Amino acid sequence: MERPLILVTNDDGITAPGIRNLIQFMNEIGDVIVVAPNSPQSGKGHAITINSTLSYEEVQLDGPQTDFSCSGTPVDCVKMALDKILTRRPDIVVSGINHGANSSINVIYSGTMSAAVEAGVEGIPAIGFSLMDFSWEADFSQAKDYIQNIVRRTLENPMPKGIVLNVNIPKLTTGEIKGVKVCKQANAKWEESFDERVNPHGKKYYWLTGYFNNMDESEDADETALANGYISIVPVKFDLTAYEYMKTLEEVMNFD
Repeated sequence: MERPLILVTNDDGITAPGIRNLIQFMNEIGDVIVVAPNSPQSGKGHAITINSTLSYEEVQLDGPQTDFSCSGTPVDCVKMALDKILTRRPDIVVSGINHGANSSINVIYSGTMSAAVEAGVEGIPAIGFSLMDFSWEADFSQAKDYIQNIVRRTLENPMPKGIVLNVNIPKLTTGEIKGVKVCKQANAKWEESFDERVNPHGKKYYWLTGYFNNMDESEDADETALANGYISIVPVKFDLTAYEYMKTLEEVMNFD
């Protein structure tokens, strides 16, 4: 049976420990092609490069896979892979492992998840993986079996087109992780402010600061699952239509 073709990308950059671990995990499942940013792209969301050129080059790093370093965003990497690098469509796109969570509202800011969503736009199964540990020395090995099982089950049970998975992993050892829960996106947001400072030349500059406000204590929310020691899986789609408001909006906007 032909091994699946797996496209791996991320937003922390091609040399980040998270993606290097994910590549190792995926090499045990299929044939891996890596197309990832040549520098960190965290928080870029679904940004694409339109006002400057893009480039990519093959690089030799580790393992049997083929690695390409791309000058663009995570979404650029997926687009470039599909149009210029791969000789056939991948069976799955796997993004991450992100250093830090992409649960709840973070999904819309995340370059990791936007790469997965871009694959979903193209009708390709995709998963974004994130670990709740920002450290460059984070231990990704404790989630290896879970990550591989999630990928295998997704390959064996194709999702409807346009749906991708947002997987977040708590910062726990293998024995401490209680299991996996399918969840909804929690109702949470960043309460942000800009810390104003003045440089030696008298010019004001700002640092983005704030805190995370979780307003959702429901049992099926991803933040709840993570707080209770579970890996959360949220099915995500790129259709942002508020269907429940369409009828009311038709009445509000009826100018007859």
